[in-house]
Amino acid sequence: MQHPNARSIEGRVALVTGAASGIGAATAVRLLENGAKVIATDVTRPDVAAYAGATSPFADNCLALDMDVTRKLQVAEAIALGAAHFGGLDILVNNAGIKAACAIESDRFDDIWDSSLAVMLTGPKNCFRAALPFLRRSDCARVVNISSIEGLEASKGAAPYSAAKAGLIGLTRSLAVEFGTEGITVNCICPGPIETPMTSDVADEHRRKYLDRYTALHRAGQPEEIADMILNICLPSSAFMTGSIVVVDGGLIARST
Repeated sequence: MQHPNARSIEGRVALVTGAASGIGAATAVRLLENGAKVIATDVTRPDVAAYAGATSPFADNCLALDMDVTRKLQVAEAIALGAAHFGGLDILVNNAGIKAACAIESDRFDDIWDSSLAVMLTGPKNCFRAALPFLRRSDCARVVNISSIEGLEASKGAAPYSAAKAGLIGLTRSLAVEFGTEGITVNCICPGPIETPMTSDVADEHRRKYLDRYTALHRAGQPEEIADMILNICLPSSAFMTGSIVVVDGGLIARST
């Protein structure tokens, strides 16, 4: 057993959803680099070899699985398989997400609303419920939900996304209160603009104007910068941190309030 103030996740077992790219892939790599064993999941099995070579020395510590967070049975099977493979589960990172911008009067709104909540709110619930029996056996159980500044503020035409991310903040706080006495911490990160495949279709000119106008740092964040925050929250020394909503946005909210 590690010292309760340890700043190491060496030997811990983590499951990361949406790990095929972006923040999820960066998180899987960062946790592996710091000695964790990682169950990397996505709707299409993550290509571990594509983790920029960073995982190559840790190949035996990474298990890649197909997992659609909206399918409860598949979630339960994947989490049980991963926990059995590595002998437990200590960390759950609910990162899976989709683009969900749509005007409310659009004919597509109801479908996008349903898929948004299914992936980004019901999905984390499914993962937590399936992971809970394993987390209860850990002496350092950590759950990190990835919301967004859109869960705190709002952009025009993004109601499905904002609603799902705001709901995830509420779920985070509720679970933190419900499971605090069991030593399971549940926290939430709200990233600002991050350079990921989900934002790659924004024209450079529009991105530059947005970042200059709204962020204090005048730049987008990198997935690795969110991964580093996730790592910090997962440390044994972060045991007194739960129910927290951590904004990592380059000063966007600070500049707009």
